[in-house]
Amino acid sequence: MHAVHKLHHYRMSLSTTTYKSRGQRVIRCDLCRLAKDHCICSYSPTTTSNAAFLLLMYDTEVLKPSNTGKLIADIVPDTFAFLWSRTQANPEMLAILKDPQWQPYVVFPQQYAQAEREVFCNKMAIPSGKRPLFVMLDGCWREAKKMFRKSPYLNSFPIAAFDPHLLDEAANASRYQIRIAEENYQFATAEVAAKMLVMAKEPVNGQLLDQWFDMFSYQYQKSVCQKNKGNPKALEDYLGFTEQNGIKLKATP
Repeated sequence: MHAVHKLHHYRMSLSTTTYKSRGQRVIRCDLCRLAKDHCICSYSPTTTSNAAFLLLMYDTEVLKPSNTGKLIADIVPDTFAFLWSRTQANPEMLAILKDPQWQPYVVFPQQYAQAEREVFCNKMAIPSGKRPLFVMLDGCWREAKKMFRKSPYLNSFPIAAFDPHLLDEAANASRYQIRIAEENYQFATAEVAAKMLVMAKEPVNGQLLDQWFDMFSYQYQKSVCQKNKGNPKALEDYLGFTEQNGIKLKATP
C-alpha cells in the first residue's frame, strides 16, 4: 500500500457521508479503484527511480476512482501524498520540502509564473547531489490554479513545465477520456508526471507510466455506460514494454 492508498483511507475516515461519484454502484478494488472484474493490481510493476513526487490533492480528489495520481505512486517508490489546505500546511509535507536531499520543482504551466520565478520548460538542470522532487497540484484545473495561488510555501521553488506546442502532434494531445478537460492541451496528472520523468532523464520510467496510464484508462472505461475510447491493445502494449525492458510485475512468478 503506497502513499495515495493511505491518503484515500484517511480521507474516507473523515467522511460523515458516502462520497457519491459516477459509477458509485460499481464494486471496486480497494487499491486501483477499478471495478473488481477489471482490476490491474496484479500487473503493477516493480521499479526504482531517482526522482520523487509530492502530490498535493484537493480535498475530494483522492476519493475519485478516476484520479490518476495514484498511478504515479504505482511507478515511483518515493511518492508522497497530502491533502491540500488553504489555511494550514501539513508539517510533515513542509519537512519533506526542506529535506536537503530534494530539489523541489512545482509542476505548473510556465505562463502562470511571475517574471522573477525560475522556470524549466521541456528540460531541467538538477543541482549536483540533489534528487528532483516534483510537486503536483492534483485536482481539476480550477482547483489546481487555486492551489497554485494560495500555497505561499511553494513560491520559492522553481517551476517545471512543458510546452505542448513544442511536442510532436501525437504527444500534444491528452489520452485521458474519463473526464473532459476544459482545454485541449490539458493533461491528466499521470500524463504530466510521465513527461516530468522524461525531463529528469528517466525515459523508460516515463514511458512505463504512460503505458500504465493507458491500461488504467482502458480498464476503467470497461465499467462505464459509454463507448470505450481507450487503447484496446493497452495490456498487450504494456506487457510487451515491460518484457522488453526487464521490468518485473506482481503477476510474474
